Amino acid sequence: MASNRREERAIFGRKGTATRYKMRQRLISIGDDFTIENEQGGKVFKVDGKVLRIRKTLDFKDMSGNKLCQIQERLLRIKDTMAVEDAKGKTVAVVKKALIAPFRDRYTVRIKDGPDMKVTGNILDYEYKIEEGSRKVAEISKKWFRFTDTYGVEVAPGEDDVLILAVTVAVDMMSHGDKEN
Repeated sequence: MASNRREERAIFGRKGTATRYKMRQRLISIGDDFTIENEQGGKVFKVDGKVLRIRKTLDFKDMSGNKLCQIQERLLRIKDTMAVEDAKGKTVAVVKKALIAPFRDRYTVRIKDGPDMKVTGNILDYEYKIEEGSRKVAEISKKWFRFTDTYGVEVAPGEDDVLILAVTVAVDMMSHGDKEN
């Protein structure tokens, strides 16, 4: 257990090897738009919300406008559900909110061609982690920033950054998306 904590600190600590991103939801916009910056402040991804759709749909793009994936709400489900589709429209992950999660929100992420993940922690306050089994693959925290609707995402080396960021956006939409409506 202690060596696992040491390994996590080596990855997610102040001088860790995790890739760090800053996500900011624009407050004054039609639809849900996010820009994602690297830790140096350079814009690396953009998430465009599509307004005139029956279900929530977000296009995840690089800064050249190339669509990397799409995040779509799945309608007529008992649990809140969003699908992450690759650029060709094939589902690569499905994010579902747990029906009963006492004290804290919890989500499951079903990965099409890989091990499933779980999202646990204080999601409403942007203090949570994404795990694959018992291994932490990402940490999300608002404590690194003073701005409202700005939070950090640290992704462990070797992980699919776009997939992890898309899952983070889906969780954000499911847990915070209805407060504006």
